[in-house]
Amino acid sequence: MKEAFFPTFLNSYFIALGVLIGGSLIGGISAFFTNQPPMTVVFRLSDSLRIWAIVAAMGGTFDTVYSFERGIFHGQTRDIIKQILWILSALGGAQTGALIIKWLTQEYISS
Repeated sequence: MKEAFFPTFLNSYFIALGVLIGGSLIGGISAFFTNQPPMTVVFRLSDSLRIWAIVAAMGGTFDTVYSFERGIFHGQTRDIIKQILWILSALGGAQTGALIIKWLTQEYISS
């Protein structure tokens, strides 16, 4: 059963946001236990987790590829537009998460 567009759009945004913030903060806890600077590790993890947050928000990459194929080869442009909007929503969630982490860690970054 297919889910409606707008709930999926919001889910995509908040899943990417949660993966990025949660992964970065949990990584910061591990940095604390391994005697590394936690805020620096949190900031660096937020940069490296962006792509994984987007992939997690999209539910894997095969559904997206299948929808693009269906849109291109079967003439269903509505599916292509939906997928592009879902990807942009996930990108926005990951960017928002990275911005929040940057705000939280900005004065504690060590070189």
